[in-house]
Amino acid sequence: MQHFKTLSSYLDYLKLPRPEHPMLSVLSSKGNGYLPCPRESSPPIINDCYTISFKKYVEGNLNYGRTKYDFTNGALIFIAPRQVLQWDNSVVFEQKGFSINIHEDFLKGTALAQQIKKYGFFSYSVNEALHLSPKEEKQIESIVENIEIEYHNNQDVFSKEIIISQLDTLLKYANRFYERQFLNRKELSNTLLEQFNNHLTDYFELGELQKNGIPSIEQIANKMAVSQRYLSDTLKKETGKSTTEHLQLHLINEAKNILLKPNKSISEVAYELGFEYPPYFSRLFKKKEGISPTQYREKYNLN
Repeated sequence: MQHFKTLSSYLDYLKLPRPEHPMLSVLSSKGNGYLPCPRESSPPIINDCYTISFKKYVEGNLNYGRTKYDFTNGALIFIAPRQVLQWDNSVVFEQKGFSINIHEDFLKGTALAQQIKKYGFFSYSVNEALHLSPKEEKQIESIVENIEIEYHNNQDVFSKEIIISQLDTLLKYANRFYERQFLNRKELSNTLLEQFNNHLTDYFELGELQKNGIPSIEQIANKMAVSQRYLSDTLKKETGKSTTEHLQLHLINEAKNILLKPNKSISEVAYELGFEYPPYFSRLFKKKEGISPTQYREKYNLN
């Protein structure tokens, strides 16, 4: 897999103009202008840059898991360094908007270098983009215009500090808008929770738990065609419980069914549920139910 370690080499590959700063590139369309068009397709690649880009979607629908979304209002996309990128020519974007590429070294020594890692949207897939309303779009474009002015000015001792400050503001607004998006997508959240529950039910009923052990959240997210972080954030916003907590609830419910069989020891129940250490299973059961597995059996007079 090709790895672009410098911003210039990455932009050369994309067939985009070379940057005016070795670690920062700002491209935008103004008026009736258009962004330069990058290459139509690419095999898997990685680079050492953060990318923030906004483009209009003009043809067809973009799949998000099993759901299709209209991107007419525009999509703000965030990509972190060393994420695997790959695309083909099946999705057509109108080349209006902006694209900011920041080499990770540009942020070194600033507070933003650590803060940017805390923004979950940098770990989302491209199809989990932030969909801006027209009002939000104007707010973001105003910030980008400030960044672009400073980018094209002659560099001085204040330039980097001003650009970093504007980037920090842009990301804070993006975080706010993502919060709005999560709250407005209750139907999607419910669909994701239903898919999550259905996947676990199928996993248990098909005997996968005994064969392969407790599934990881990453495995479940991959089956659902969403990223682990997005799944976790969405379920947490909607239900107040993390993906791990939902998984544990399924395991405890399954444990209750097995505990109704008095011929199995507590250790055998734990192993059947995929727990390598029975004491951990007992602690988790007591934490969730308030009583131990043995007490649960005694409560129903099954010993």
